[in-house]
Amino acid sequence: MNDVVSTPSDKEDGWVNEDDLYKCVHCGFCLQSCPTYLSTGLETESPRGRIALMKAVNEGRIEIDSGVLRHWDLCIQCRACESVCPSGVPYGTLIETVMENVQTKRKMSFLSKIMFDVTLKHIIPSQRLLKLSTTLLSVYIKSGLQKVVRFTNLLAVFPPFVKNLDNKAPSFNGKSFRSDGRVYPSKIDRKERLSLLSGCIMPIVQGDQIRSAVQVLNRNGFEVYVPRNQVCCGAINSHVGDTQRARELARKNIDVFSEELGTPIVTVSAGCGARMKEYHHLLKDDDLYAEKALQFESRVVDVHEVLDNVTEVRPSGKIEKRITYQDSCHLSNAQGIRRQPRDLIKCIKGVEFVEMPGSEICCGAGGTYMITEPEMSDKVLSSKISNIRNMGVDIVATANPGCFMQLESGVKREGLNVEIKYVTDLLSEAYMKEK
Repeated sequence: MNDVVSTPSDKEDGWVNEDDLYKCVHCGFCLQSCPTYLSTGLETESPRGRIALMKAVNEGRIEIDSGVLRHWDLCIQCRACESVCPSGVPYGTLIETVMENVQTKRKMSFLSKIMFDVTLKHIIPSQRLLKLSTTLLSVYIKSGLQKVVRFTNLLAVFPPFVKNLDNKAPSFNGKSFRSDGRVYPSKIDRKERLSLLSGCIMPIVQGDQIRSAVQVLNRNGFEVYVPRNQVCCGAINSHVGDTQRARELARKNIDVFSEELGTPIVTVSAGCGARMKEYHHLLKDDDLYAEKALQFESRVVDVHEVLDNVTEVRPSGKIEKRITYQDSCHLSNAQGIRRQPRDLIKCIKGVEFVEMPGSEICCGAGGTYMITEPEMSDKVLSSKISNIRNMGVDIVATANPGCFMQLESGVKREGLNVEIKYVTDLLSEAYMKEK
């Protein structure tokens, strides 16, 4: 019998919004969009099944035991169900609220809890500590120590997620990108100003990719300002139920970016953009920040939205490659941005663009999900990699660092000669090839 984590009497009134919860009429439209349902065929691993469990808990018919919690934990939070739901169920809000309410009741080993808390509450929100951690990780990989640790099975003494992190360790691309107050000037007479939210993980492990995006924006007439003291958007904390810290991070970013209230805030990471476009929901009960959050999120734009609206400076350089595109869930599902990345790829001369079967289905990254739930993550990824192999493409483009790292690990593991790139990487390369 499963250990009881919480009982209905333990939960506070309004642990989930009942109006949102009971919008679900169990029609099943969500099933074929859900990566965990497609991978398992189990009703309990679908949005409909997980909502049924929420309703049962809400009505006092079942207790929240470790089995129920497991079904919720296996949700990748890709929000594909929201895109197809005819009743408009805000599933992403429901699952985040559930995660918040059960977080303090989880049964974790002391070591796991310490590492979990330190990572979420101290390392990720701090660029200094995050930079130190990733520097140590880079040294660990490049020095050969990683091979020694794997050979001696030393990771067996640590919590499982440490081994999973070792397996999913990213490649480090160039120098880190610093949020240092710099202004990157426009390269043409046309000039508009943007403020850049660079994120937390991406500027450290994918600094070159952020520089490429900035260069493309400069080439299209935008000067890009990178404010100091900006912090993580809070998405990772939200997904695992650490809503308190997510709110603290949101307030900090609102304050930092308030110095230029009229300037749009551009993001190059789909997950960051999705979180920041919903800051008002996160802070709706905060008397001081609710209105500020509404103003803030109205300024947030994704880099593909920005570039799609500028048509006069398309690259003339050629990239003669066969390229496909994998939708990033928090770009397509949370922000409704699907056409723009594809059109930007297609505008590059020489490109043979091919649509990936099931490109709208999640790749299994899910932020920290690929580390905390590696078995399901890899199961979801395997069908994606199979499609990539069968298509015979040279490049898979995407729009989020989690997707990038997940796809990169998949093609490397399968030995495929396929590159993973951002759409802005491709545009930057095409500009550099101009004569």
